[in-house]
Amino acid sequence: MGRQGTMLDKEINSDYLDETLVVKIYKPKNFSSLYKYHICIMQDGNDYYQLGRAATVSDRLHEQKEIENTIFVGIHYKDRYDRWDKYHPEGQKNEAYMKFLVFEALPMLDRELPSYHVGSTRVLMGDSLGGTISLMTALKYPNNFGKIIMQSPYVDDQVIKAVNHSSEIQNMSIYHTIGLDETEVPTTKGEQDDFLTPNRELHGILKEKVNDYTYKELEGKHTWKQWQKDLPEALKQIFGN
Repeated sequence: MGRQGTMLDKEINSDYLDETLVVKIYKPKNFSSLYKYHICIMQDGNDYYQLGRAATVSDRLHEQKEIENTIFVGIHYKDRYDRWDKYHPEGQKNEAYMKFLVFEALPMLDRELPSYHVGSTRVLMGDSLGGTISLMTALKYPNNFGKIIMQSPYVDDQVIKAVNHSSEIQNMSIYHTIGLDETEVPTTKGEQDDFLTPNRELHGILKEKVNDYTYKELEGKHTWKQWQKDLPEALKQIFGN
């Protein structure tokens, strides 16, 4: 069965990143400019559409009235090295990518879409490093983004420090998962990292600081099989009616 909604591609010539990025916007069936919509910006955009089946999940959840009116927005990367540069806290383009999201992507979306224009209706979502950049961007720009979905995020000392120092995080809504088998995860640098232990440390901090916080340890590894299976639950938790 084909998608019920409409996919629209928009290009942004980014001054911050000095490149042209394609933003893939998925409007649900029966989209109307007469209504207001929540916005979900997905890092690893093509992966969420293809491997996560985000459009199909959106169709189903809208049809069953399990989520509020939501438009999904996918932003992708060139290759795994470009992804590391943009998403990793130590990446050369990390700061520029955050500014792209806030000062270039967001204004375009607010112009093009009938959204609420408030942080509490904007979500940043991502897997692995995509979850990391989603969290770090929201922490730095809490007035622009008030909700986060992070599936198996990469967590290091910089992430822990940013969370500890945030005075705004208590008002955010956060959905956070990690797999029980994520103890030897291959990285872009050719190493293997334990994701489970630092995610548990992050959980210990977030459960004390965030009023609206959901944390789950899932059966599975650092793969899309786990993230795709959990995606409907994540969206219902964050966008549920």
